[in-house]
Order: sequence, then C-alpha cells, then structure tokens
Amino acid sequence: MAIPDFQTVMLPLLIHLRDGQEHSNQETLKALAEQFRLTEEERAQLLPSGRQPIFTNRVAWAKSHFKAAGLIESPRRGYYKICPRGLEVLRTNPERVDLRLLSQFPEYLEFRRTKREAGTAEPGSILAPEGESDELTPEEHLEYGYQRTREQLAADLLQKVKDASPPFFEKLVVELLLTMGYGGSRQDAGRTVGRAGDGGIDGVINEDRLGLDVIYIQAKRWEGTVGRPEIQKFAGALQGQRAKKGIFITTSDFTKEAEDYVAMIDSRIVLVNGARLANLMMDHGVGVTKIASYEVKRIDSDYFEES
Repeated sequence: MAIPDFQTVMLPLLIHLRDGQEHSNQETLKALAEQFRLTEEERAQLLPSGRQPIFTNRVAWAKSHFKAAGLIESPRRGYYKICPRGLEVLRTNPERVDLRLLSQFPEYLEFRRTKREAGTAEPGSILAPEGESDELTPEEHLEYGYQRTREQLAADLLQKVKDASPPFFEKLVVELLLTMGYGGSRQDAGRTVGRAGDGGIDGVINEDRLGLDVIYIQAKRWEGTVGRPEIQKFAGALQGQRAKKGIFITTSDFTKEAEDYVAMIDSRIVLVNGARLANLMMDHGVGVTKIASYEVKRIDSDYFEES
C-alpha cells in the first residue's frame, strides 16, 4: 500500500503504545511499517533531500503532535510511552485520531498558536504535489515546494540557454567547467576551448589545474535528440586527438542507442543532456542568483542532558 500520511499514522501509533511500556523509535517504526504492510522499497523511500525516509519523518511528526497534546511523553532519548490522556483517548474508541481531535486539548491549541506566531509551517500552508496538500509534514511541504521551484527554474534556465547565441553558449560552457574545477585559469580555459562551429563548441580543457590530463568537449544546441551516429563521430574525434576522456553536452537529449554505445566503448565519454546541464548550472551558481536561503533546525538532545 502507499505510505500513510502522518495523521493516518496517529491512531495505530497510539494503539502501539497503549501497553504503557517504553518503546524505542526503531521498534515503533518496525511495528507500524508491518501493520501498514509497507514494502522494503516504501520503507526506504526518501524525502527529496535524501536525508530521511518519508515514513520515518511522518511517524516522527505524529509523535511531535501527540507530545504537544499531552498524549505521549519521551522519558529518555529515543523512547516514547503513552500518557493517561492518551489512554483516555483510546477508551473512547475513536475511528480516527487527527489534528481535529487533538484540538480539544488546550495545550495543543497553545502549541498551534505558538507555531503560527513563530511563522512555522503548518500542514497545508505551502504548495505541495497534487493530491498531497493537507497530509504532508512541514518538512515535506518545504522539500516538495523547493523541488517544484527548482524544476521550474531548470526549465526556464534551459530555455534561456537554447535562446542564447553560439558565442554565448561557448562562454557558458567554459564558465561552467571552470566553476566545477576544470581548466586551470580562466585565460587557459578560454584559449583551449574556443573553436566554435555548428552552433556549439569543440575543444579540449585541462582536467585539473596542473594539466595532467585533458578532456575533449563537444557542445550542441540541438532541438532534436542526439543519436548514436553523432556520438560515434565524437568518439572518432577523441581517437584523433589521442584523448580517452570526453564530454558531450547538448541542450536536448540522447537516444538509448547513444547511451548504450557510450557504455560499450573504451573511451570514457560523459553525456550531459539539457536537464543535467540546467541542474549543473544551478548547483554551481552559473546563470542563477540566490534570492533566499532557509535553515531547518532540530532540537539538540545532547545539549539538554544533565550529568
């Protein structure tokens, strides 16, 4: 089944803790994952940042809301147990436990009010993927919102590259490679990568600042998909230059035959399509500027441990 949202997790979580014993995070995650019949792939599915599994994040937020409402407590780091109020909620045999139910408790209402005044993201307050608006955790809202913003920026950036002149495209590729650490000095890179033709560039650039090896480059501002014949020509050009490494950059994409061919030959050729080019430009700050940054912090539990 699909990974349950954090509010759907709430009732099974409370039932899991109803024995009054302390339960570790890992024990709870394992028990709930089995109850929801999650596959190993679903359990391992990560947030867009790749830093935490989605299911782990949702269980953690369910616990956070329960603590704020006084339903559970954490007697020691990484362990949780149910409180008398949590047992009272279970005795009512609720069909569902969610934020609406928790809102009957004054402590929880104060918790939500404090979050709003502090500007903390609430579920449903930030743009989320279709079909997932009110059921995402705050981290998910931030990460999916960031992902969608990045995807739109990549599309706009690639269009700008396609609209640029061949000389500007040449300059852009040189700038990107320099920013990524290739080519030595800007003057050397400009001299080694500078033979323009057919709307792109062809040349070599140092792999490192000492010039111990060189990389042959071809860049094509194409609308059509680049096929195997073009890559074969590029591989032949590498042999003619006595080079074993190359980068083929295009504003479009590559056919599967082209990708398969690269995997078979001895020469090391990296294929960079338009989507990857846009992402590399964003990652290395080429053609983009930062307008805002946000830090997401968590409690440092070690700081509050008293010896």
